[in-house]
Amino acid sequence: MADPVTLTAATIAGFAFSKFFESSVGKLGEKFTEAALAKMDELRKKIWDKLRGNNRAVTALTAIEQGSKADLDRLAVYLEDEMREDAAFAEEVQKLAQEIHAGKIQDNSQMVMNIDGQNNTGTQKQYNVAVEGGKSYIADSITIHEAT
Repeated sequence: MADPVTLTAATIAGFAFSKFFESSVGKLGEKFTEAALAKMDELRKKIWDKLRGNNRAVTALTAIEQGSKADLDRLAVYLEDEMREDAAFAEEVQKLAQEIHAGKIQDNSQMVMNIDGQNNTGTQKQYNVAVEGGKSYIADSITIHEAT
């Protein structure tokens, strides 16, 4: 069995506080399973509990919950520091983040884009289009290799 992916503090913070950046909770529900959404709440609470004594971190946490994406980067620094100092905490948040990542709903739908008269040749060309994680893949054919 492959080792689980090690997620960065920034990714972990993003999972924990993503509901504050979605235009509606329903949209977040389209991207993650119910179990993953529950784990996000658990992860956010665990981060809050750990960073509660750090005034700067609390300021960042409060700003994030009011929609400040800039403070998410600041929080990632505080979170990374805590993860380096407390291995047990790091293991707990890594495990929760991996469970959230596993609960991400993947859209496997396929889109095809037809383009007529490319380069004024009068021929038609088909392109496959896939969108995953905010990235668009457009090509004659798409092969994505991931290590497992």
